[in-house]
Amino acid sequence: MQYPPTHLVVMGVAGSGKSTLAAALSRQLGWACAEADEFHPEANIVKMTQGIPLQDGDRWPWLGEIRNWMTGQAQAGCSTVLTCSALKKSYRRLLSEAEGRVLFLHLDGGADLISQRMQGREGHFMPPTLLPSQLATLEPLSQEERDAGSLRLDISRPPEELVAAVVEALKLPAGQPPCEP
Repeated sequence: MQYPPTHLVVMGVAGSGKSTLAAALSRQLGWACAEADEFHPEANIVKMTQGIPLQDGDRWPWLGEIRNWMTGQAQAGCSTVLTCSALKKSYRRLLSEAEGRVLFLHLDGGADLISQRMQGREGHFMPPTLLPSQLATLEPLSQEERDAGSLRLDISRPPEELVAAVVEALKLPAGQPPCEP
């Protein structure tokens, strides 16, 4: 059976484990993987490094680049796994314009656990001081998004359990030909 290209957008606030889950899903499924942070223009990175929250005007061009990358991958016949905060429904709507099937995997958990994770990681430009602004901006998946196949995942569960839950719930095919990110 041939499956249309599918894009799994691992979403949530900084420190929720997006990179860990995306890498594990990419390995399990053999799909191309990308980090949305790689699509940020330098000006956005400078702002975040200085502890300045991004505004929608900063995000729209960045989200457009991500959507275009997903479309390019779909046109090449590739499914993808992508990390992206995708905090607002309007952001997810723009990402959903990509060719192929776009599903969101919302990594959800308590602020204390996420803050602990953020303080324990090194080499990331997003400081823990921006977590409250991300939590305030976050719009959880709507019923409509969940009905379309998007999932909420509890970050207190180990990554391998989350991978198994995603593959089972979405009935994803493993072993597609690898595609370049």
